[in-house]
Amino acid sequence: MIRKAFVMQVNPDAHEEYQRRHNPIWPELEAVLKSHGAHHYAIYLDEARNLLFATVEIESEERWNAVANTDVCQRWWKHMTEVMPANPDNSPVSSELQEVFYLP
Repeated sequence: MIRKAFVMQVNPDAHEEYQRRHNPIWPELEAVLKSHGAHHYAIYLDEARNLLFATVEIESEERWNAVANTDVCQRWWKHMTEVMPANPDNSPVSSELQEVFYLP
C-alpha cells in the first residue's frame, strides 16, 4: 500500500456544510474509491485555519489518479465547489504532503 496525505481548504463559513456533505458521502463515490484501490481514507478539519488534512492508503498511483476521470468524481467536485476552493476543472485546491515519519 502507498500512504498519501494532502491538505485542502474549506470556506470559513462552510465547516458544517462540508461535514454534512461527507456524512455520508454518496454511495456511488464510495464504490468508485474502493474499486480504484483506496483504503482507510480519512479527512480531518482544523477549524481555526480552515484546513482539511486528508490521509488515504492506495494500491497504485495509476488507479488513484483514474478516480478523477470518473463521472461520479466530476459530479462530486462540482458539488463541493460551493464549500471549498477549487481549480478550473473543479478539483479541490490541494497540496500533497511529504511523509517524514511513520511508525508501523
